[in-house]
Amino acid sequence: MPKLIPAAERVIRARQLIQQARDLPVPQGGLGKSDLSYIAQVKDFFRQARDMVKFIPQTAGVSVEMKEEVKKIYEEIEQANKELLY
Repeated sequence: MPKLIPAAERVIRARQLIQQARDLPVPQGGLGKSDLSYIAQVKDFFRQARDMVKFIPQTAGVSVEMKEEVKKIYEEIEQANKELLY
């Protein structure tokens, strides 16, 4: 059985995934942000970040502050998505 990851650790890992997407080099050679491989990699990092925190708000015993952190993660993902892909 897999080891359970605490909610605080999930938030940290989600932020790391968002940062990895930001750190991914934009391809050169005229394709830039229209490179399908680049787009797929960025979206995969965002999907992993969302999956990391998506059940935290429904978990019993999670503080209001932690739920607010999850909302911030979703906002960060949306902001990074706009910055990197549009």
